[in-house]
Amino acid sequence: MAKQKYLECGKAVSTHGVRGTLRLESYCDEPEVLAKLRRLYIKTPAGEFECMKVRAASIQKHMVLCTFEAITTLEDAIRYKGTVFYADRDDLKIPDTAVFIADILGLPVFDHVSGEKYGTLGEVITPGGREVYIVNDVKGGTFMLPAVPEFVKKVEVEGDAAGIYVELIEGIREVAE
Repeated sequence: MAKQKYLECGKAVSTHGVRGTLRLESYCDEPEVLAKLRRLYIKTPAGEFECMKVRAASIQKHMVLCTFEAITTLEDAIRYKGTVFYADRDDLKIPDTAVFIADILGLPVFDHVSGEKYGTLGEVITPGGREVYIVNDVKGGTFMLPAVPEFVKKVEVEGDAAGIYVELIEGIREVAE
């Protein structure tokens, strides 16, 4: 599975003021990551990524206030409400060992000892700020798996060994069928 070049990093949820500033909900671990980016991208109807140069960005109550060079009026900004913004993976200053949700969605989930395949990762949710994996079970249905070291032993995003290697406790696969 190839790593995606552009990663979802936020969504315009409203405008701020009359000079074209957007309020972005950050999808990053911390809103500071989004606020530091000088280029964001939007996906065009043709599926291409269009660069949007950031003029200024700041954080206000866990949201990122972002002013773009191409958006200078309230009317312009209103058209971007609901737009998902992307970051170029190369622009993110993060450790090489970091794993993005986009890189693990769809990976097979295996028992870390026996190699038995339990299913594939279908979704990652964050209730209470903690990541929880929603696994599409090979038996049908889904089950939830806390993304903590007690359960998730290893994550390989590339190569022949690509997968999420886990240790389950008894009954966890029957929880959400």
